[in-house]
Amino acid sequence: VEEPAVKNTNLAAAFDRWFLNLFPRESVFVYNGGGYQTLSFIPTLATMILGLIAGQVLRRESAPRDKVRWLALGGAALLLGGLLLHGLGLCPIVKRIWTPAWTLFSGGLCFWILAGLYQIIDVWGYSKWAFPLLIFGMNAIALYWMHWTLNGFILDSFRIHLGQEIFLLLGEPFETLLGGIAILAVNWGVLFWMYRNKVFVRI
Repeated sequence: VEEPAVKNTNLAAAFDRWFLNLFPRESVFVYNGGGYQTLSFIPTLATMILGLIAGQVLRRESAPRDKVRWLALGGAALLLGGLLLHGLGLCPIVKRIWTPAWTLFSGGLCFWILAGLYQIIDVWGYSKWAFPLLIFGMNAIALYWMHWTLNGFILDSFRIHLGQEIFLLLGEPFETLLGGIAILAVNWGVLFWMYRNKVFVRI
């Protein structure tokens, strides 16, 4: 029985068990270890489109309060849509398999966050506190590349030079957190150097 909210037992997983086994393989495809599915590209693409829409709203030649209002109301509509799909049992909010309900729900939260930050930074002018975030934003493509290629190297380097137990200082429950903080600090340091030297990765 396919359960829409359960990893590797949803309709998208069933599609992959059919679709991916149409091609020559060394072994029969059964499931993806991470729970990721081919059809997840559809709601993921919708998330990208929501980002484009938000960007277009900010680029409009309209009053700042109108932009904030649009993002706030749009975010409310998206949140409501996602919660309704989940609450009515039509489509659960599950990030792991990027369900349509998650796309709406997370998109709504992002619209609200963007509206708040735009109001604080661009409208009220309180921007100095956001400098650490600016470092990430100015080189988002470089950060994305670093995330997918260097994280393991960074963690291994800390363990080699500071000891294998370096991330267990606060106990096993905090190992992932400390590792993430280390990765974040190294990434920020590299991006700060790039910012100071006016090195920006663009497409």
